[in-house]
Amino acid sequence: MNTRADTAMIAVPAGRITLSDRRTQRSWPVELAPYQISKFPVTQTLYEQITGQRPSAAAGDLLPVECVSWWDAIRFCNALSEREGLAPAYHLHADGEGVDWDEAADGYRLPTEAEWEHACRAGTAGPHYGPLDEIAWYRGNSSERVHEVGGKRANPWGLHDMLGNVWNWCWDVYDAEVYGAYRVLRGGGWFDEHWSCRASARRRSHPSFQVDDVGFRVARSAGR
Repeated sequence: MNTRADTAMIAVPAGRITLSDRRTQRSWPVELAPYQISKFPVTQTLYEQITGQRPSAAAGDLLPVECVSWWDAIRFCNALSEREGLAPAYHLHADGEGVDWDEAADGYRLPTEAEWEHACRAGTAGPHYGPLDEIAWYRGNSSERVHEVGGKRANPWGLHDMLGNVWNWCWDVYDAEVYGAYRVLRGGGWFDEHWSCRASARRRSHPSFQVDDVGFRVARSAGR
């Protein structure tokens, strides 16, 4: 199997996004350079090909991989980069407690949450990039189970499953002062009510957390 075919990447233009947090009533703008993000969440087939593991609670080649921690996603990005002859984006500390992102590396990485929201919105301004039942698997239509990637309508930039199906890990720390090392999750999942499947919705979890509605997609910096 060709890993490049399974990591189809969509070019995302530069832009400006304003992030917001309902808990703190805070908002902040972010300027973004062009980048690439995967068309689909990482599938179980691709994850197994790169890592030799299938950690998911549900089984299916085209199902998004789930039950993967933020650390699992970071290691996957490095392993995929090495498989394709690219420079790994992440340097994991020997103590297993820290990681540095080499922003000059041409390898795969997790999107920042600003990149994720910019890509999710794809130029739209509302909570969803289309009618939710047409674009997302969520509690109202999922029969409370995960579904194969690409089964719902893509957003205007050709990205599938940005909302619903599985939450996506992002690179960012959520709020270091309050939640320590907790990382950002975006997008909502198959078990969530409609209000969690919004372009602006933010969730947090410990980077070692694994559950059956959390997966990830990969990104690369443009021009790498």
